[in-house]
Parts: sequence; C-alpha cells; structure tokens
Amino acid sequence: MADFDPGPPVTVARHFAKVPSYADFEKLFWYDWGPVFYRGRLNRTARLLAIASDPGPTERVAGRTLVGDAGQRTQGFLAKLGLTRSYTLVNAYAYALRPSRAQQAVPLLAQPDQLTWRNTLLDLITGPQLQAIVAFGMQARTAVQLWDDKPDVPVFEVPHPSSRNAKVLIDSWRQAVTELRGIVTPDPDGDNAVPNYGPKFLESDYAPIPASDLPFGVPPWLGNDAWGRKDKPRHNNSVERPATDLLNTLVWRAPKPG
Repeated sequence: MADFDPGPPVTVARHFAKVPSYADFEKLFWYDWGPVFYRGRLNRTARLLAIASDPGPTERVAGRTLVGDAGQRTQGFLAKLGLTRSYTLVNAYAYALRPSRAQQAVPLLAQPDQLTWRNTLLDLITGPQLQAIVAFGMQARTAVQLWDDKPDVPVFEVPHPSSRNAKVLIDSWRQAVTELRGIVTPDPDGDNAVPNYGPKFLESDYAPIPASDLPFGVPPWLGNDAWGRKDKPRHNNSVERPATDLLNTLVWRAPKPG
C-alpha cells in the first residue's frame, strides 16, 4: 500500500475540532471553504516547525497546508536541510487569509481565544526533538512572538514563499539554509549537502509533496505542479480561484496526457 498521511493523533484532532469561530471575521478569509490545519508530523517528533499563512486553493483540495506552488517551494527548502519527514507545518490562522485583508486580520492573532487555541496546538505538536522554528512571513512571525511557552530553539524569520520580492526572498532563504544546516539533523534518507539557492529560483529548488503528507486516495500528481510550470501559458497551481467567483468556486485541472 502506498504511503499516506492517516490524519492527526486523536488528541490533536480533538483540539482541531475546538478551533474558535471565525464567523465574526469571515470577510477576511476564504471562510466558506473551512479550515486547513497542517501538513507533516503532529506526534511531537518534528525537528523543525514551520509556520506560514494564507493556504490557497490547492491546499483546500488537499486538506493539507503548503501543498501548492508555495508548498513545493517550501518542500524544496526542507529538502536542502535533508528533511524528508521530520517536520511539521501549520498556519498562523486556521482559515485561508485573503491577502488583501492581511493587515485587518493581524489583531485576530492576539485575541485571547485564538491565541490560547493556537499556542495550545503548538505545544501539543512540538517535543524535545525540536531543533528550530521557521516563521514564513509577517503573520507567522507575529504568531511565534505571541507563543509564550515557545521552546528554547533558534527562530528564523524569513519571507513567505509567495513573496513578490524575489531577491529578498531567495537571499533570506539562502542564508537561513546555510545556518539551519548547522542546527537541524537531517533525516537518514535526506541530504543537506545538495546545492543551496542561487540568484533566482530554479525548478530544481522545488520539491514534490511526499505522499506521506497527503490523505489516502488523492491523485499521484497532487502536490507536484512541475508540469504546470512548464506549460504554456505557465500556471503554478493545479487549482485556481476563477476571477468571476473568487469566494465560492475552485477550478481543478489535471495534467495533460503525454
């Protein structure tokens, strides 16, 4: 049987079910599609915890965060550290933030019910093997700063993988990889001696999402949009929100035969 993610441990699943209501803030999020909680290990074995935000339409289809273009960039980042499975990825918000509403949503991070729920989740999924935390973007950086019982490990604040400032993004990620290689222990089947980032993102800097991070039964190509990045016209995700109905419709396309 193919490897797949069987879902969260019971304790974590029960905590997910207690996520505070976002109903009063639904205009800030793609609210009708529900929450997207995580990807990776939730059993306290992760050596690296990464926090991001803004799960997109591919993430909604997969039911896992950081699966689309930004996620495949992030997987490439993890691969450069030699991590093939000893990581956990979560969001600053449980729901997908609409980027144009990002500044309006910031106060929500510190609201007592949201703060307590998020910090309890972070406590539940991290353990003594944790060696570093990476905060991808401003929302994640704020969430980490608000984590009162944060483990005593190095924290790296880097741009979100979808940042539009390509030079700052890749320069920051290159430096973070250099430093993290001296901190995070690679997985036995990983290799942290692969090339670091050059002056711009290459296709080799992406990595497919492992099947062990995805639910049973998803198409084998979900989490690997290399075909779309080579397509003409180029498209970086297999799932998109059509401009005619950004809030309530998703369009999912499969790779072309051949």
